[in-house]
Amino acid sequence: MTGLRLEVLVEDRSTEQALRHLIPRITPDCLFNIRSFDSKHALMKRLPSRLQGYAEHVRFDASLRIVVIVDLDDDDCHELKKILEDAAGAAGLLSLSLAQGAEMPVIATRIAIEELEAWFIGDVEALRAAYPRVPQSLAARQKFRVPDDVRGGTWEAVERLLQSFGYHTGGLRKIALADEVARHMDVENNRSASFRCLRDGIRRLTNWKVA
Repeated sequence: MTGLRLEVLVEDRSTEQALRHLIPRITPDCLFNIRSFDSKHALMKRLPSRLQGYAEHVRFDASLRIVVIVDLDDDDCHELKKILEDAAGAAGLLSLSLAQGAEMPVIATRIAIEELEAWFIGDVEALRAAYPRVPQSLAARQKFRVPDDVRGGTWEAVERLLQSFGYHTGGLRKIALADEVARHMDVENNRSASFRCLRDGIRRLTNWKVA
């Protein structure tokens, strides 16, 4: 074990469920805890006070690392990233984005573009392991070729896709989807750039080497 403890803040239980499968594969030697909120709005509202609390804890616990993950939805990516980074800075937490040399980062902020479901589209084999009638050729379809560029609601696109093959016919069960797909995902091979950014950020945060 690295001796590090990872606190992960997410906006909903579907992201929490996916990460319970994924984090042990991303950073297998790190303890972790995931805190989910009722919505993106609830997470963003409570984020400043939550980070202030972590900042107090970091003063006597050098093992703590924090990751904040939110969906982009209809927000501007740069503006949303700035809000997250400003909240970290206001709490006195050094962000992975700003750390240099001997500085030890304690927090990474990451955005799922456009939504969590882009990560599932990025791993067609995992989708097919959970839902075998989904065709292997899915990644070649124009709409799904670039997972983070699926517009008009990524989860809606996944819902329509799965329903066309007879799955989730009563409506997309997001937590079940996250559980069923994430358990099969290959964290080393995913076409979603936002997933790779999250993976690499967690690894850098938990394996920081002083330059």
